[in-house]
Amino acid sequence: MEKVETFEDLRIWQEARTLVKEVYTDFADCRDFGFRGQIQNAAVSIMNNTAEGFERATDADFARFLDIAKGSSGEVRSMYYTAMDLKYVSEETAKQRQTKAKIVASGIGALIKHLRKKNP
Repeated sequence: MEKVETFEDLRIWQEARTLVKEVYTDFADCRDFGFRGQIQNAAVSIMNNTAEGFERATDADFARFLDIAKGSSGEVRSMYYTAMDLKYVSEETAKQRQTKAKIVASGIGALIKHLRKKNP
């Protein structure tokens, strides 16, 4: 296991970065600007809150930012249901992105648990 020295070393940040690219690609031509902005902001929030929390001074602060990132992953998953229902994306694409968001959320949850166990 490699030592994590920067947020870029975190697997969850790397996966969130990939998810951001996928979300932006999926909705690049979407003319529903409110929807597009909301799902893009939620995806970016996962990545950025992970990074911002990592740079904070305490594990408690990091865990708090990870809580926000995990919530944003749920928002992305939820919005893909809307995207599928409105035929903005195929069911297959929606399910792939929802699975990716679940994987990211699971990794975030594990790190939150570790941080809180380390510093109860």
